[in-house]
Amino acid sequence: MLVENNVSLQPYNSFGIVARAQQLVRVRNGADLPALLGAPEWAATPRFVLGGGSNLVLTGDIKALVLKVEIPGRRLVEETHKGWLVEAGAGENWHDFVAWTLAQGWPGLENLALIPGTVGATPVQNIGAYGVELQDRFHSLDAIELDAGRPFTLDAAQCGFGYRDSVFKHERAGDSGFGLAGRALITRVRFWLPKPWKPVLGYLDLERKMAETGNSMPDAQTLFDWVVAIRRAKLPDPAVIGNAGSFFKNPTVTPEQCADIIARDPKVVHYPMADGSIKLAAGWLIDACGWKGKSVGHAGVYEKQALVLVNRGGRENPCTGGEVMTLAKAIQTSVYERFGIRLEPEPVVI
Repeated sequence: MLVENNVSLQPYNSFGIVARAQQLVRVRNGADLPALLGAPEWAATPRFVLGGGSNLVLTGDIKALVLKVEIPGRRLVEETHKGWLVEAGAGENWHDFVAWTLAQGWPGLENLALIPGTVGATPVQNIGAYGVELQDRFHSLDAIELDAGRPFTLDAAQCGFGYRDSVFKHERAGDSGFGLAGRALITRVRFWLPKPWKPVLGYLDLERKMAETGNSMPDAQTLFDWVVAIRRAKLPDPAVIGNAGSFFKNPTVTPEQCADIIARDPKVVHYPMADGSIKLAAGWLIDACGWKGKSVGHAGVYEKQALVLVNRGGRENPCTGGEVMTLAKAIQTSVYERFGIRLEPEPVVI
């Protein structure tokens, strides 16, 4: 595997932040990784796994060996009367993969359309949108230990999925701990798409689409098209305006906390959860604090969606990671002072 030196990472992060990797390897075949990881010259070098760079804030150059995941491949593993088992290489573009499954007649991922990034990053973040989370469709994944170079497989239970969370986002706690942050590279992911297909429609934006179109029973392709249209209307295209998508997680509170906030701000956007908690719309909280359209240096809050931080300087005069995080921390302070809610960032900060 070819090791490239002093590589610009600006094309490989959706914010368009300027940073460099001292060494970078393009991983196109997981089978080649053990030899690289076992090479004496890299034994003491930290490793950093890079997917599509769509959930990343770079605050400086990366001294670790950057493993850029570009593993391709899409296939139907198995079809039964209960559903389809579909696999994709970790380097596949997520949205393109979703579109491909629908084109093959295998629905189930349509609510997750147009989420940026690669297939390999989806279980790390447990991506979710419009009533569906990745864990609802996840089957298993293959990965490689970055220390020992050994391959392993995880099922859904072993991934420890939570809201925008998984075992891949947690440090190992002691010798018996199973946290995999910084310890694994995902090579392939498999998804279970059940039969018969049932649309997931219990979301306000989708209910509006049903009312607008008069279509209360959309098929999977229609639902896909609706999700794409909704996201394009709300969220900036990273190819045009650099960003990392939703910057903060939607916080969850107790019914009592929600009632207290509603008493002060009756218009707060909130959603009851199955476990009895209440999810608040982080974008609404940020907007209520007056941040929409504001900037710190070349980092700004998107005018159409306060949940998204953007690079106002373009590729020629891009924002820095420091500007992004200064803006993020100022937003967190405002929301906490007004609502008593601590917003948690979604992107990985390096």
